[in-house]
Amino acid sequence: MYREIAFHGVYMPTMTLMFFIAAVLAWALGTLFSGVDLYRYFWHPALLRLSVFACIFGALALTVYR
Repeated sequence: MYREIAFHGVYMPTMTLMFFIAAVLAWALGTLFSGVDLYRYFWHPALLRLSVFACIFGALALTVYR
């Protein structure tokens, strides 16, 4: 995969696209977690959301920069 993508003539790092994909996936997982009331098992739900986002973003980044 390319490390830069062209968006209307502007070169952007692929990490920007990965950030938005990870944000959407983390939001969808957060909606799923709240739908099945999974947050009640965790001490700090916001910390869980952040760690889920970081794991998704890291996994996507490894696919590009490996």
